[in-house]
Amino acid sequence: MVCLGNICRSPLAHGILESKVEESKIFVDSAGTSGYHAGELPDSRSIAVAKKNNIDITNQRSRKFVSDDFDNFDLIYVMDESNYHNVISLAKNKEQRDKVHLILNELYPFENKEVPDPYYGGKSGFDNVFEMLDKSCEIIASKLNTYE
Repeated sequence: MVCLGNICRSPLAHGILESKVEESKIFVDSAGTSGYHAGELPDSRSIAVAKKNNIDITNQRSRKFVSDDFDNFDLIYVMDESNYHNVISLAKNKEQRDKVHLILNELYPFENKEVPDPYYGGKSGFDNVFEMLDKSCEIIASKLNTYE
């Protein structure tokens, strides 16, 4: 799961998907395209909305997406077009590029909708983002759980 700073959207997506799959079989992680917040906890509003939905994301720490992530992960979900282009720019080949997907395309196939960054959007922005990610992660989890 990848967003810009790895403190708002991607930690939520990480926590949501992790809650829907068997952790012993599927490893979920998140990162940011920037290193602005490396080592930091998710935004307190992301922590709060996750907690409200019985998900604990306080064990996560922000990190920057690196090219080795292409080798370590089978699927890479990004939150918006900017994240997509930043991640794709690190890909070495078509196989790596093909791992990268806009997360809302799971919910709205081929529409290339973006998860809005809730950082400046107030508390309701985090609730809305949680709902979008929860629906997308439900679809992702159902696909992943089929392959177990």
